[in-house]
Amino acid sequence: MTTKTACVVGSGFGGLALAIRLQSAGIATTIVEARDKPGGRAYFWERDGFTFDAGPTVVTDPDCLRELWALSGHDMAEDVELMPVMPFYRLNWMDGTNFDYSNDDPALRREISRVAPDDLAGYDDFLEYAAGVWKEGYVKLGHVPFLDFASMIKAAPALARYQAWRSVYSMVSSFIRSEKLREALSFHTLLVGGNPMTTSAIYALIHKLEKDGGVWWTKGGTNRLVAGMITHFERIGGKIRLGDRVVQVHTIGDRVSEVECESGWRERFDAVASNADIMHSYRDLLSGAPRGRSMAKKLAKKRFSPSLFVVHFGIEGTWPGIPHHMILFGPRYRELLSDIYDHGVLPLDFSIYLHHPTVTDPSMAPEGKSTFYALVPVAHLGKLPIDWDEVGPQLEKRILDEVGRRLIPDIHSRIVTKFHYAPSDFAEDLNAHQGSAFSLEPILTQSAWFRGHNRDDALRNFYLVGAGTHPGAGIPGVVGSAKATAGLMIKDLT
Repeated sequence: MTTKTACVVGSGFGGLALAIRLQSAGIATTIVEARDKPGGRAYFWERDGFTFDAGPTVVTDPDCLRELWALSGHDMAEDVELMPVMPFYRLNWMDGTNFDYSNDDPALRREISRVAPDDLAGYDDFLEYAAGVWKEGYVKLGHVPFLDFASMIKAAPALARYQAWRSVYSMVSSFIRSEKLREALSFHTLLVGGNPMTTSAIYALIHKLEKDGGVWWTKGGTNRLVAGMITHFERIGGKIRLGDRVVQVHTIGDRVSEVECESGWRERFDAVASNADIMHSYRDLLSGAPRGRSMAKKLAKKRFSPSLFVVHFGIEGTWPGIPHHMILFGPRYRELLSDIYDHGVLPLDFSIYLHHPTVTDPSMAPEGKSTFYALVPVAHLGKLPIDWDEVGPQLEKRILDEVGRRLIPDIHSRIVTKFHYAPSDFAEDLNAHQGSAFSLEPILTQSAWFRGHNRDDALRNFYLVGAGTHPGAGIPGVVGSAKATAGLMIKDLT
C-alpha cells in the first residue's frame, strides 16, 4: 500500500471499476454512494418475489470485467457467474417478421438470407468495416485519455479513414439495401444513448464487440455483477460508504481537498474522482469553486442523450418462446427517432426494448412466474417538460397493451406486480441532468477530446469516470473510462 488516498463519488460500473483499479494499485480508496444500494443505474428492486434490474442488462466484452479481478490475482468466477444469451436479440417488425441476431455466423447468415437475401455480400463488407473501427476506436483509443487537442489530431487520420463524420445508419446503408437489415445493424447505438441517424459511424464497432465477445447475463441479475465487484473491492481492502449523499467537494486553489456528505461526514483525500452525472459533478459538487460554475455553463450548451420510460412487470406463467431480449419495432424508424431526439414530443407510436431475464435465469421470479421490463426511449426533460406523474400511468398502459397485442394476449390479467420508472426518476434518484439516461449524446463533436476529460484541466487532482467521459456509455464504455482514469490517477499518486 502507498500512503495515498482516493475517493470515488458514486458506485456505478465506472466508479466500481475505477475503485478496484486504484485499490489494486495500493491506493487506499473509499467509495461514497448516495443511495441505499450500490450500482448507480444498475440498481435493483425486489417485489413480491420478483427481482427487477434497473439496467443495464447486456454484458458485452466480459474480458474487460475479468481484468479487474486479475489485477490482484483473482478470478471473476469467484464472485460472478456469467450465462450466455442466445440469440442476443430477436428483432420483430409490425408485419410479423422476426430476425434472430447473434454471433452464430451460420445462423445469422440464414437469417439474412431469409430477410434480405440480396445483402449477404454487403454484410461481409460491413463486417470488415466494423472490425476496422473496432480496432481503431475500441482497442487503440477506448482506454486512452484525450487530455489535449493534440491527442485528437493524432487520432484524426484513422477516424477520417473510417468516415467517422458519417452516421452509423448512413454507413450501414452504404453496404446494405434492405431497410429491415439496416435497422438490425444500426439500432445498437440506442443502447448507449445515440441516435443511429446522427451517432458517429465509429459506433459500428459494437457489432464486432458483440460478435467476438458475445452477449452475457449475470446469474441472479445485473445487480449480482455489482455485488461481485463490491465483494472483490472490499476483499482487497477498499471501503464503501452507502446512503450518504455527497454535498460538496471542497477545493483549495487548483486542487480538491475534501469530500463532505449530507450526514456531516467530511474527509480529506489526495485525489477525488466523480462517477456522478457530469453536470451534477460540476454544477453541484463543485459549486463552491469557480471551475465548477464555469464548466456547468459550458456543459449546459451541450446535447444530452434522451431519457427512458421503463415498465417493470412480473406475470403469471413462463414464456419459453419469448427470448431474453427483443426489439419490437414500431411503424416508424427514422421519423420516430427524430421525434425523440429533435422535436421533443411524446409520439403515439414507439419501439420497445423488451427484457425477459427469466427465460435465461428462472431465479429472477417465483416458480411458474416471469420477470419482464419494457423500455421505450423518450425525450429528456429539457425537450419534453411534462408531468410524468400524470402521463406515466397512461404510457405504461399503452406499452403493456402493445406487448399484449404482439406477444402476450392476456397480459393484464396475468400481472402480479408492476411499476414504472420515468425521466423524472432519473433526475431525482441519479441527479441526471434533464433526466438523461446516458449523459452526453454520443455525436462526433462530443466524443474523445470533446467529451468530459478523465482528469479535469484546471483542478489537478479531480478526475471523472463514467458515461459523460471518454469513451462513453455502456458497460464496456464506462469500464474503459475507468481504465483511462485509473492510469492517470495511479501515475499522479505514486
